[in-house]
Amino acid sequence: MTIRVDPEGNETRALFDLVDFSNKRVLEIGCGDGRLTWRYANKATHVTAIDPSAEKIALARQQLVDHLHGHIEFHNSAFEDFVTNRARSTFDIVILSWAL
Repeated sequence: MTIRVDPEGNETRALFDLVDFSNKRVLEIGCGDGRLTWRYANKATHVTAIDPSAEKIALARQQLVDHLHGHIEFHNSAFEDFVTNRARSTFDIVILSWAL
């Protein structure tokens, strides 16, 4: 059986009803394989997406389309490690498991 994620676009529509990604810097915590990231990334100025699963991050990087290279950073990191080891950054939007 093939699993189709959000074939009617309800998740994407709800996300865009909640927030405008235009010209925004986004931090996505728990991005997994980028399933959500691909839906808004082309609207944002820059996306930093993190996940503690090396396998999921590898898959997300593998699926990264050419026109989004340099636009999205995928990091294999837990949030605690990310904030401890990264230079101070500013984000306009933070997404965590569908919580804005």
